[in-house]
Amino acid sequence: MNKSFTVKQLCEYLKMSRQNFYKHRSISTKKEVDQKLIVELIKEQRCIQSELGIRKLKCLLADDFKENSIKVGRDRLFDIAREERLLIKRKRKYCRTTDSRHRFKIYKNLIKNINLTSPNQVWVCDITYIRVAKSFVYLALITDAYSRKIIAYNVGENLEAVGCIKALKMALKDLPKGSRPIHHSDRGSQYCCHDYIEILTNRNLPVSMTEENHCYENSKAERVNGILKYEYHLRETFKNFKDAKKAIKQAIYLYNNCRPHTALEYSFPSVVHETQCA
Repeated sequence: MNKSFTVKQLCEYLKMSRQNFYKHRSISTKKEVDQKLIVELIKEQRCIQSELGIRKLKCLLADDFKENSIKVGRDRLFDIAREERLLIKRKRKYCRTTDSRHRFKIYKNLIKNINLTSPNQVWVCDITYIRVAKSFVYLALITDAYSRKIIAYNVGENLEAVGCIKALKMALKDLPKGSRPIHHSDRGSQYCCHDYIEILTNRNLPVSMTEENHCYENSKAERVNGILKYEYHLRETFKNFKDAKKAIKQAIYLYNNCRPHTALEYSFPSVVHETQCA
């Protein structure tokens, strides 16, 4: 038969006062309640951005933690996420979209060791594929290298230059008067062809391209591709072109407006871009 203890007996055994006993019990209860609330807050955010990492979630949930008097450090937050199996595991696969074996002129890399201080100094550009049924569509992106904002994009059904040209025209439409960003890309034929270069030349924009080790010399653009695919599920296979375009539009909106960036001191690309351009 189990022997029951009174609070008085427990306090005598533990050598603590009744006040400390109750205080300790309330702290334990609060930690348990806080953990449950933290898990629910993480799950709520993951319904919107299911692949968002713990560091960015900590920043995004800071106001919720403060409102609920929750004090939790980064390591503890990782421990909770690990216990609840909420850590993200990613496996990345890439498909080649760059064909640099062509007759067009190749330009030098102008952005090596460049120090960026504001938006519209450098635009980085790239193309990635999105699976649709038994084929692909191709997403042409233009990202501001300083603010990390995707300033223009186009979804096309082939790898021809027309999709990149449409994205470029979209970016140029909103370019502030007097700005001359360096246009940086890989050496793909889409960016080297006469029609594309002519648009840049007519707007007097410097042309920069990767010279070697493509993924390293255009790493910011490659990074954006990876985030869209592996944090916003653009690596999935869509039923049709319409569904793919809808998912891409939503992913770009979330990336620009809802995803804190470490390099931006956990601010959002759209906020940094608009604030600095104002």
